[in-house]
Amino acid sequence: MRKKIAFIGAGSFGFTRNLVRDILTFDAFKDAEIALMDINKERLSFIEAAVKQIIEAGKYPAKLTVTMDRAEALKGADGVLITILQGGVEVFASDIEIPAKYNVDINIGDTRGPSGIFRFLRTIPPMLEICEDVRKYCPKAIVLNYTNPMAMLCRAMQANYPDLQITGLCHSVQGTAEMLASWIGAKMEDVSYRCAGINHQAFYLDFTWKGKDAYPLIHKAITTNKEIYDKEQVRNEMYLALNYYVTESSGHNSEYNAWFRKRTDLIEKYCTHGTNWNPGIHAYILNEYRKRAKTWKKLTQDALKEPVNLARGKEYASYIFNAVFGNNEVFEFNGNVRNFGLIDNLPAGCCVEVPVFAAKDRLTPVHIGNMPAQLALLNNISSRCEELAVEGAAAGDPNMIYHAVLFDPLTSAVLSLAEIRDMVNEMFVANKKYLKYFKSTKVKI
Repeated sequence: MRKKIAFIGAGSFGFTRNLVRDILTFDAFKDAEIALMDINKERLSFIEAAVKQIIEAGKYPAKLTVTMDRAEALKGADGVLITILQGGVEVFASDIEIPAKYNVDINIGDTRGPSGIFRFLRTIPPMLEICEDVRKYCPKAIVLNYTNPMAMLCRAMQANYPDLQITGLCHSVQGTAEMLASWIGAKMEDVSYRCAGINHQAFYLDFTWKGKDAYPLIHKAITTNKEIYDKEQVRNEMYLALNYYVTESSGHNSEYNAWFRKRTDLIEKYCTHGTNWNPGIHAYILNEYRKRAKTWKKLTQDALKEPVNLARGKEYASYIFNAVFGNNEVFEFNGNVRNFGLIDNLPAGCCVEVPVFAAKDRLTPVHIGNMPAQLALLNNISSRCEELAVEGAAAGDPNMIYHAVLFDPLTSAVLSLAEIRDMVNEMFVANKKYLKYFKSTKVKI
């Protein structure tokens, strides 16, 4: 029977193209129906052309459905991929520029802290609408979310729709593992690891090479090779202090704690000179958004002229689908799920990122036990802020959002209680048209 994979937010060109390519490489999906849905007709036409190129180049007997109707895309789907983006450049700018007025320096702002929380508040209404349609049109589908902020969105979706099989995916786990392997000269097929925590701040609790602990080699590489140290200054400093390596990049992690961005001299020292793709400069992703707003059409047209690459990539999605409703080859990945008996020293019910086994008709997360105390302490702060933000959204209560931002590590390291209240109120004003489900958009004192 032909399987159906629905892409909601398919206009995310590069991402959708690569995921479609990966899916069609599996024998079980060569004749799959690929349903592309987006609210932007022009972007949808570009990804339609790209997917047609892949189907033709691979001579796949696949069926292509292109629609702006979400119900049509979801009807009868076996797998659903969510890659939506809610809002435009100007509202993204407010996520970065309002905190900057208050000396809270943001690098990316899509995960947590004041910027991530307001991105969540904008995005959760359409995400819950998608879940409602999944329940109506394809209740047994595996739903994979790639939209940020990952943890808060997954937590809210899973709480409101516990009957659906939903998890969130991030490429940072496998990407960082490959980076660490390269630092010690190991081949990935000889490496194994156990990784857990929260999204963008999970840690490799074990990292082995040919069955032996590889952390001594990683430590030596970081402390004796300046080129390696400079690639990830923030993460390497975190490793040296915490004794375990964190998954997401230095730019991201610099804004998740109080150690690197609370003073201009620290930003200069740790967040501007790294040699990786994003050491942590101010407003990195906002600047990228602004560039792409002007160039995306030409870049997309140029991409359509390139030779079609049919080689399978390393994103988890296609492997998960293959395990659950394809050839049923068991696949292990790190997914974002609610913490019911998984990490014992993080809040019950919060969203954690842990190993998950995908097998026929099911996803099974792995019990980790206790995280090392110093890692659990760090994760707890952000996780409890995320919990409060999710609960505040559900209640439509701006004071709960204020409290969630109040305890954000970077924000609380820089601002007073009154300054945080003023900043949050200003962010509510900037996001007002997206937050009609709130009882009020002003913090009460």
